[in-house]
Amino acid sequence: MALRLSENFRALFYAPFYAAEATGAFKDAGIAVALRPSSDPAAAQRALLANEVDVMWGGPLRVMNAHQADPGSPLVCFCDVVARDPFFIVGARPRPGFVLANLIGLRLATVSEVPTPWVCLQDDLRRAGIEPGHVDRIVDRTMADNEAALAAGTVDAVQLFQPYAERLVASGAGHIWYAAADRGLTAYTTLVTRREVKESRRQELVEMTRALHRTLGWFDATPAAEIARVLRPYFPDVDGALFAAAIERYRRHRLWATDPVVRREGYDRLHAAMRSAGMLRTDIPFEACVDTSLAREAMV
Repeated sequence: MALRLSENFRALFYAPFYAAEATGAFKDAGIAVALRPSSDPAAAQRALLANEVDVMWGGPLRVMNAHQADPGSPLVCFCDVVARDPFFIVGARPRPGFVLANLIGLRLATVSEVPTPWVCLQDDLRRAGIEPGHVDRIVDRTMADNEAALAAGTVDAVQLFQPYAERLVASGAGHIWYAAADRGLTAYTTLVTRREVKESRRQELVEMTRALHRTLGWFDATPAAEIARVLRPYFPDVDGALFAAAIERYRRHRLWATDPVVRREGYDRLHAAMRSAGMLRTDIPFEACVDTSLAREAMV
């Protein structure tokens, strides 16, 4: 029986997951994987808990929240893929030497679709000695709305992922001020399963992890234009040259993991951001949410 794998939502920074399917890495690992679409991260998590899928990719943030709500939650992360934060702050004009304090007095439109980008950015602000509430923030627009607003000059800066950021840069309407990936490891997207699936289908999950490990190596070694060509069916509306530029920028910022082992450093950074944002009321141990044994076995 095929492993049912749910996407979180369609996003370019999830490219390695699509590449594992498109390049035949899962098939080469000897496993059948059925990719299931998802409208949003919450829907993917509900499907996993309801046994409608066996694995999803998603943020450790949601797994920590699940363990906070229920210390007996079956959810566990087991394969790292997006090891850093994929979001950028894009400004309307060049800003050499940008520091986060430069946001004071500007109109910043932040991501409304998912919580993690702001949770992490507010922690960056606090670490820089800036009270997040002092930033003039627009919070209720989509990234598409914010891209248009920056181009129209009605905001000073926006928080976006690719390809929105790259499109603004390519058009001359935007300039990269800050790449959140540069803060360092931040556990952003992993494979997630239920503990009972981890036990009953362990070897298949090891092979799934091995396939993603090989895919991450392919990503590192393959020209961005070729990656864009292979993955074009998943993103038919993204121009090929723009797609390649977006991949290349992400690679420069070392977005993707070099191996599938979830690092405690990245987990701790996300955990600290959630605590500082008030999202977590208590500490959630790494061991409660992460199992590295499958990834270590897959690397042998």
